Amino acid sequence: MVESTGLEQMVCFNLYAASRAMTAIYRPALDPHGLTYPQYLALRVLWHRGATTVRELGKILDLDSGTLSPLLKRLEAAGHVTRQRGTADERTVEVHLTSTGRRLRDELADLPRRVACTVDLTEDEFIQLHHLLGRIRGAN
Repeated sequence: MVESTGLEQMVCFNLYAASRAMTAIYRPALDPHGLTYPQYLALRVLWHRGATTVRELGKILDLDSGTLSPLLKRLEAAGHVTRQRGTADERTVEVHLTSTGRRLRDELADLPRRVACTVDLTEDEFIQLHHLLGRIRGAN
């Protein structure tokens, strides 16, 4: 029997551990494409929205520029995105998908469904969890 540490009673620890577990589930599908989970999330935003500014992408992903800039630099080095100064305002940097980045959308299209199938939750539980996590995120 494992001795209690008190962590198992903390909701915040369970959220943290669950987040790490979900990231680990994605890893085998993302590794062959040379992607990390945060890079995949950035690409998903671009797949759904098209070109967007670095500022807007950071806001959506809840990442500061110190984290987002290196992430985008690696995506650019891999040939998935390009960054371009805005024409109306040079302080604005826009992120655009390349053909390689767009091709990844098709290759990874069913990834969320595959991951959902590996989690032992009913559809109703999955919907409830999604709702509850959204409420927690909105609380800050």
